[in-house]
Amino acid sequence: MKRILMIATGGTIASRPSANGLTPQLGAAELLAMVPGIAAFCRVETLQLMNIDSTNMSQDCWLRLAACIEEHYAQYDGFVVTHGTDTMAYTAAALSYLIQGSTKPIMLTGSQRSIWLQDTDARMNLQDAFRAAADSSLPGVFIVFDGKVICGTRARKMRTKSMNAFSSIDWPEAALLREGRILHLMKDEEKGHLQFYRKLNKNVFVLRLIPGMDPAILPKLACHYDALVIESFGVGGLPCYENENFLSALKVWTDAGKPVVITTQVPHEGSDLGVYEVGLRAAELPGVLQAYTMTIEAVVTKLMWLLACTGEPDEIRRLFYQPIAHDLLRFEEPEN
Repeated sequence: MKRILMIATGGTIASRPSANGLTPQLGAAELLAMVPGIAAFCRVETLQLMNIDSTNMSQDCWLRLAACIEEHYAQYDGFVVTHGTDTMAYTAAALSYLIQGSTKPIMLTGSQRSIWLQDTDARMNLQDAFRAAADSSLPGVFIVFDGKVICGTRARKMRTKSMNAFSSIDWPEAALLREGRILHLMKDEEKGHLQFYRKLNKNVFVLRLIPGMDPAILPKLACHYDALVIESFGVGGLPCYENENFLSALKVWTDAGKPVVITTQVPHEGSDLGVYEVGLRAAELPGVLQAYTMTIEAVVTKLMWLLACTGEPDEIRRLFYQPIAHDLLRFEEPEN
């Protein structure tokens, strides 16, 4: 019988009503006690790392989670992390970069309704997560939710209230869970040696374009941040006004050797700066990268990880375009 460590962090799954609305109050042992059937197929030990609303999740929390898994890695066959849904995709992506080459399952799960309630998705999600964590053919970081096992770098929360909250973006689910059984949909062919990372650079800013945005914001942001992610329109590009102020303003970043990643606001199919003039002209600037089909959660956390590894522009480019845990599915740099 596999030995699994459950690491609880709070979230809706652990919440109870309070005078100020739902707040995480249930501990890891209390959560586990509400799904007694888990004991039939794995041995579980629990650890309460934090008990917070996932809106309060931070880079320091991600580092604590990775360090906790590293500390206990040799003692267990798999890990289940209970987590709030609002930032779970960010945490799953961050752990995918902080824990690379894992041969053991690391499953994140939570719920849209508290396990305290009768009508809840919490019990099914928790039981499914333990079944997945006990399956040695699912190595790496995943989100288990609504019967789906989703790669940690491909997950996104798409619904605020429905039970099927998460989707896998432009990548198939690794497995499905039905009535206690796992149906494997893909075999992970990625190889690599286990490596834990212990640093992140939190100075990454995400700017969502709106029509007619004033580019004067760009130099101001460059004074405070080490990388910029621009959520552009469609397949990607930057506004080319008659005086080209937007492109000129972006040069403050590129001249300083700070990476700029252009992604898209559209959930599926990714960016392609080679299609339109507004994309090609942006891609010609040195230091400008594009996300292709990477999720925004993966782009942000990958930048935080790689900036903690290096500040050298060529190495930043190399690491950003190096596929990790299926985060980057298409890479064709535009010709200058």
